[in-house]
Amino acid sequence: MKKILLVQLLFISTFFLPSLTFAAENLESLLIKKFEEKQYSKSGADTCLTCHKKDEKVSSFLNSAHGVSNQKGPMAGLQCETCHGPQGKHRGKNEPMITFGEQGNIDINKQNGICLSCHKNEMQSDWHNAAHQQQACSSCHNIHAEVDPILANAVSQNKVCADCHQAESHQTLMRSSHPLTNGQMTCTACHGAHGTINDVDLIKNNINQTCYTCHADKRGPLLWEHAPVVDDCTHCHNAHGSVNDNLLKTRAPLLCQQCHNGNPHAAVDQGIAGTNVFNSSGSCLNCHNQIHGSNHPSGNKLLK
Repeated sequence: MKKILLVQLLFISTFFLPSLTFAAENLESLLIKKFEEKQYSKSGADTCLTCHKKDEKVSSFLNSAHGVSNQKGPMAGLQCETCHGPQGKHRGKNEPMITFGEQGNIDINKQNGICLSCHKNEMQSDWHNAAHQQQACSSCHNIHAEVDPILANAVSQNKVCADCHQAESHQTLMRSSHPLTNGQMTCTACHGAHGTINDVDLIKNNINQTCYTCHADKRGPLLWEHAPVVDDCTHCHNAHGSVNDNLLKTRAPLLCQQCHNGNPHAAVDQGIAGTNVFNSSGSCLNCHNQIHGSNHPSGNKLLK
């Protein structure tokens, strides 16, 4: 009986006490200390694979951009330990390694700092100003995947964005929307996911300049300009989707009357012999069809 109890105590001390110790310690301090001690494995990834080779994430990683041995990737340097830190006394789970993601064992800023230690280029230059800065890089990127969903194709990239941006994703399913769901366009066509110096991480200085990257025909200067159009496209359009044609926030004439409500011509129904041009065909656009602006000498009312 005593021998059985002794074996049980040895089992508990071997497998459970180390984890209890780490729970009581400052885990980040321990991991930082491991970096300072620089006790890297002599065999690199081969050492890791003795335990982790059956993990699907690890097997797919070896075929990923990070897993390919080249002059730039982690596998050309310290391999797995480039990101997860020195092995130290990890073997047998005696010491932790760095883990990533929202449930990672170090602060998100430190996680991202590891990624940014290699990914230093123009794309990440405004990361300090990014809306995503408080998220872990691994919240969007799957670095162990053979093909990162963000980089695979437009459809998979948009699905990753939709995981968090659900309201905008639902708008793209409305009857009028930008072609995001079918992969003809990506969210990053308008937004810089790694940050920009502009509002809502727009790729250009403002809303209109961003829209003009595709809708160049609406760009001025024009002889006769429509003030709200020049100011901000989103005065009239919902960029992610709408139940109305052409991404309009409200159908005409109701949309037009939000501004043009102070004169009888715009504020009341027009027509003769029982007709109502406000509610037929293009409504206000039956006459004012150059609503984005006109270069015609007689187009001061946006008629031509």
